[in-house]
Amino acid sequence: MVAVNRVFVAQLAGFPVFGPDGESIGKVRDVVIGLRIDRQPPRVLGVVVELTTRRRIFVPMLRVTSIEPNAVTLATGSVNLRKFHQRPNEVLVLGEVLDARIQLETDAAAVVVDAAMEPTRTRDWRMTRVAVRERTGRLGRRGPVQVVRWDEISGLSVTELSGQPQGAQQLLAIFETMRAVDVATALHELPSKRRHEVADALDDDRLADVIEELPEEDQKALLAHLDEERAADVLEAMDPDDAADLLAELPEREKNRLLELMEPEESEPVKRLLEYSYDTAGGLMTPEPVVLTPDATIAEALARVRNPDLTPALASMVFVCRAPSATPTGRYLGCVHIQRLLREPPSGLVAGVLDTDLAQLAPSAQLAEVTRYFAAYNLVCAPVVDESEHLLGAVTVDDVLDHLLPANWRETGLTHA
Repeated sequence: MVAVNRVFVAQLAGFPVFGPDGESIGKVRDVVIGLRIDRQPPRVLGVVVELTTRRRIFVPMLRVTSIEPNAVTLATGSVNLRKFHQRPNEVLVLGEVLDARIQLETDAAAVVVDAAMEPTRTRDWRMTRVAVRERTGRLGRRGPVQVVRWDEISGLSVTELSGQPQGAQQLLAIFETMRAVDVATALHELPSKRRHEVADALDDDRLADVIEELPEEDQKALLAHLDEERAADVLEAMDPDDAADLLAELPEREKNRLLELMEPEESEPVKRLLEYSYDTAGGLMTPEPVVLTPDATIAEALARVRNPDLTPALASMVFVCRAPSATPTGRYLGCVHIQRLLREPPSGLVAGVLDTDLAQLAPSAQLAEVTRYFAAYNLVCAPVVDESEHLLGAVTVDDVLDHLLPANWRETGLTHA
């Protein structure tokens, strides 16, 4: 028995999905409807559920037995784990209907901010209501939200949705609480037109985080969509190693043009990384590990690794060098593991707790050697030091995994278990 009679789809996004025995299946990521030629409420075909493996599958509405205020429960039976593929007559409510421009019966222009579905006596669900906000035309003014019947609006046919320009404010509100990798999964599933609209609406930092998680072809397509100036800004916001990997896949002329448009302090570390082969420690490393001088205190080191922008791997180790502390640094002295930092008094100096015995990676070290290094020392971060004892950067275990997996692993991870 269905627990609620009307469900607004934007509120459904992210709800956990459970099997009949209470086992966790995944999360609701969208709702699929089949649009009609007339203006009658369309049938809700099912929900797109994202499994813990990040694969998105389609669950028909007939399999949904209950929609509670905070969860969705499925009926007994097997779940088809085949990847969801959107058919020509199908539309994603969150991905394509939200932010669509429509016309009310009063001829007023409006924007869709949500849509509600209701069950029928035949156990079908219909998209019966639409929450809209009138477009007042006054800069900075937002009209009130009103809920109208589906048959009281026009502008939501498949051809109209695919042709009209569309904002992304409501969709971005849903993305705001999602990890970058989950946003990347959602973008990967959207039509290219909608993907571009979302990219245009994201700020540079958020877009950079999302692009880093996309498959290579999607990365290049989105970068090509952006104008040159913004593409350079987004590359500046990316981690230098990820920016270098992306630029290395571009034609030489395009790569050089984007490097030229980037700010010198942002492009220099990227250029250094591009000098190394992608399958060496130099090509794998990030040039921005945590580096301190020997007179820094344990308290300073702990403050640096608490930076929420650091990945867990980079936060696991502090490198100590003579000035300058920016890579390539002065003479490399050693490293301090975070476990050691946590055991020492905050007033102590990092110079007094150095691990000077840990082997270092040369920038020319091949991928196989780097892999053996991590396996031998049970680390998640490793120093890359040149012949003159300058710290050039650090390789993290996730960088190694990126290159050990198949070239299309990001796309495979988005679509397969």
